[in-house]
Amino acid sequence: MTADGLTVDSIAGKGWTILPEAESDWRSHAAAVAQSVKLIKKRLKWGWILERSRQLSVVLERPDLWDDPVFAGKVSREHGELMGKIKSVNQFEQELMEHIDMLRLAREEDDNELETVQAGAGGTESMDWAAMVMNMYSSWAQRRGYTVSIIEEMPGEIAGIKRATIKVDGEYAFGYAKAEVGVHRLVRISPFDSGKRRHTSFAAVAVVPILGDGSTRYQIKDSDLRIERFRSGGPGGQHANCTESAVRIVHIPTGITATCQNERSQHMNKASAMAVLQSRLDQLEIARQAQMNADHTQSLSEISWGNQIRSYVLHPYRMVKDLRTNYEVSDPDSVLNGDLDDFILNFLSTSLDEAD
Repeated sequence: MTADGLTVDSIAGKGWTILPEAESDWRSHAAAVAQSVKLIKKRLKWGWILERSRQLSVVLERPDLWDDPVFAGKVSREHGELMGKIKSVNQFEQELMEHIDMLRLAREEDDNELETVQAGAGGTESMDWAAMVMNMYSSWAQRRGYTVSIIEEMPGEIAGIKRATIKVDGEYAFGYAKAEVGVHRLVRISPFDSGKRRHTSFAAVAVVPILGDGSTRYQIKDSDLRIERFRSGGPGGQHANCTESAVRIVHIPTGITATCQNERSQHMNKASAMAVLQSRLDQLEIARQAQMNADHTQSLSEISWGNQIRSYVLHPYRMVKDLRTNYEVSDPDSVLNGDLDDFILNFLSTSLDEAD
């Protein structure tokens, strides 16, 4: 069963279409999963297995069963084999249901994202905490099989980082990581305090999607272009200055231009100029996203009780609690090592319920 109560039977009853992989959404995946599970159960004769296991359970409850050890052993073995099959299928079904949950909660989101962590006020203590938070997200991403690359890093004077940005590439990366935007608070005995006093530190997290397919980030509209044609210069020869084969393309909204006159034909020069223009606009888009991320993080750095999303306590007790959902665990080490999925799913599920 999924977090909102969907089962294999209820999904199968909805009649959702199973689409090709390239076109599929979470409903299509759910329909494919339901079909697969129902087929497995049919081939295993699931109804008979459940009924037979119930019958054997009744027999095993008989007080005189072990008066006949041979018969009792036979019943016990058969019951154990059937229960093993039931457990395996149920576990497999639950794993698939959880996969549907993950797809549903992160649906229609970009696959790539930029994630920035910035230390709050507090000097070395907060910078060290910011580095711990960044390591937590890198570990989480790697656990999910995502590719992580460092975009920028500003180290602290003594330890940790003032700010760092990583790029995360992977299916639904932004859909999941958006759950982590906000201020994260740490309470611990400071390793930098010779008096071994308890300190509170803050770090701000910002997440922005990387638009497009990763190779073309800026979508160019034909209506935004002005194409100018002119005669190409050069060393001379039979083709020089004979036709207007050179091309200059102006992107009107930004004023960025690209010119090519090296190719023999106007068509080839236009294609080359468009490639250059696309590259320059891509660079502009990357810079825009990075600035948006920096601005977002800066706004989060005004740390207060009002905008923190999660508290990590290492002393005097051990706990990590999400202040938005009240979900908490008593093993902060596993969380700091990247075990974040339960926090993310709880938040996304709550957000989905509120949206619905």
